[in-house]
Formats: sequence, structure tokens, C-alpha cells
Amino acid sequence: MLKLEKTHLQIGFMPLTDAAPLVVARERGLFERFGLQVELKKQNSWATLRDKLQAGMLDAAQMLAPMPLASSLGLGGIKAELITPFVLSFNGNGITLSERLYQQICQVSHADPAVPPLPLPADLIGKVALARREAGQGPLRFATVFPYSCHYYQLCHWLQSGGVQIGRDVAIQVIPPTSMVAALHEGIIEGYCVGGPWNAKAVRSGLGVTVVTSCDIWPDSPEKVLGLTADWQERHPNTTLALLGALQQACQWLESVANRFEAARILTRSEYLNADLDVVAPALLGSCLVHKDLGPRSVPAYNRFCAMGDDGSNQPKIAYARNLLAQMERVGHISPGQASEELAFRVYRPDLYSQMRDSLLADHASARQPGSGVMPGK
Repeated sequence: MLKLEKTHLQIGFMPLTDAAPLVVARERGLFERFGLQVELKKQNSWATLRDKLQAGMLDAAQMLAPMPLASSLGLGGIKAELITPFVLSFNGNGITLSERLYQQICQVSHADPAVPPLPLPADLIGKVALARREAGQGPLRFATVFPYSCHYYQLCHWLQSGGVQIGRDVAIQVIPPTSMVAALHEGIIEGYCVGGPWNAKAVRSGLGVTVVTSCDIWPDSPEKVLGLTADWQERHPNTTLALLGALQQACQWLESVANRFEAARILTRSEYLNADLDVVAPALLGSCLVHKDLGPRSVPAYNRFCAMGDDGSNQPKIAYARNLLAQMERVGHISPGQASEELAFRVYRPDLYSQMRDSLLADHASARQPGSGVMPGK
């Protein structure tokens, strides 16, 4: 066993369905199995989480996949060298429209509201935006959770695929995930891109219609990663490997459908998502709630945490960083010169993942139960 430099850790997370690996590792005793005592610290916004990690108030954090790159460039805040050695989840986002906007789309496109075209073509948003311009009204108001997020890039990608112009047709603002449903209810926005369970919450409440998932836009793209400051990792190399080992086992545990339902039940608790089971469970079980009066849409990979049989699926591949930098450049967040190979290799660290796999997982393989993927509890 490795000698750990630090055993008591504080890890930040956001109240989202894809925080499941961290919650599972905590609740199933997987952190303890690797010699760690972990306290999970729920945060209110991505900016707050980032700032606390940079300031050393957190040892590690669940982060949006582009955040370590953006932080290392100093975008939207102070410049701080962050790294990611582990992909926590893939996919998981959805685009939800207000019931009012959905009815307007059906009206201008002569579509039957009971049979929505899914995934919804973005050009239908453009038709409503055109009607608004002709009536002297402003752009539609949408929201994402953070400027430097897959949510923002996926929303822009989808809208632009239908000829919708950001700014002229749709204005995009930032709202924390837990405030999205309230903003929709209050008419502050007409749509948003967010992770679970906040799409399903709007549908169950009769406030929204989920018309697209990130699986439709960027299938199997990394969504959340484990973020560390580069300095912290350098001072705690063995603790880093232990942390990755526990999270790897948590992601593998989540491949079982039965385990996912158990995870959903845990996530509903007040210290985690504080949400009802009927809005947490669907995405984990491969269902996308569309409309309160319609059946769910099957999206088997809606939330993916690893690929069973592929012990490298959580590795933060350099190709992921390259793609994210390309998206950041496409929307004007960075210049071509900032999207460098050196930055990609400095921030996304597949080498640390490989060290974990080689030095730790073999030592803990006997802790797994063959066949079912279910791990013993505490």
C-alpha cells in the first residue's frame, strides 16, 4: 500500500445526478478502502466551487470538463493551474424549453404537441425567433450553468446547427443548476441547458419540455472531471492515486442497473440533491422525461460513468482536451494561439490515471465481487 501524504480530504461537488461517483465512493466505503476519510462539500454555483478549489479551501472538486482548461488560462477569474487526472462522467445534459415556447414552436411549425419531433430540430427555435423579431420583440432568453461549460458549447452547437444566431435570436445567461427551474417558472428564461435532475424536475412540475439531450449533440463526450490544483497534486502524489482508485471503483459499481437505482435513492437525500426519486432516477436508468403528458424517451447512455470491461474509460484523454479547446475557440472564448498542445498536455493528465491503474487497482482487485459488479458495503 502507498503511504498517503494526506488522509482527510474535503471534496466539492454540485447537487447534480452525475455527482454519483463521489457520493457512491463516500456512501459505500470506497474512500476508506483506499485509506481516505472524505467529507463531501455541496456548493451553490460552479464559480464558487472553482474559487474554493483555487484558494485551497477544497482538496479536490467535481468540475465541468472545460473548467480546468479555462482556469489555467485565467478565463472568468484568477489564473490558477488546475489539472484533471480522471473523467467522472459522460453525457448527462439536456435542453429544456418552457411550455409556452414549446407551444409556440408547435404553432409555427404546425406540429402536433402530442408527437414532438425528437431530438427537436433547432431551426424551429429560429422560426419563433424570426416571428419575435418581426413583432419587434427581443431575443429568446436561454441559460446555461457556467460560461466555460459543455452546456454552453452544446447549446451553441445545437442552436447554430439550425441557423440560430447567438445574440440576435437567443441571448444566453448564466444561472446555477438548482435555480434553473425557478427561473423558468418566473419567466426569466424560456429555455436552458443543464444536467440532471433539473430537466426532469421541470417536466414533472409541468413547466418544461426536454427536447434534446447531450447524447444527441456530442455523444459520449466527457462532462464532469475531477479537478485538482497542480500544486496540490505535486504535494500529494500518493493521495491523488488513492483518490482515483476509489473513484474508479465507484464508477464501475455504477454500471449495474440495480446499483444505479440504489444510487438514485441515496442522491435524493438532503445532503446531496434534496430531490424526489422520480426526478433523480430516470436519467440514471436511461430514460429522458420529455413532457408531463408524454411517455419518456429511451436514452440508454443518458448518464455514463465508465464502460464495463474498459479500465481506461475514465482516463482524461488528450483528445478530449483538444476538442474542448476547439469548442472554446469556435465560440470566441479563446484565440487560436491559446488552444495549444502544451496546455492540453499540462491540464489533462492521462499519465496520472495510468499510474493509478498500474499501482493500485491490482492491489484492490480482490475487493470486488466477480460477476455482478456489486461491491460490499462498509
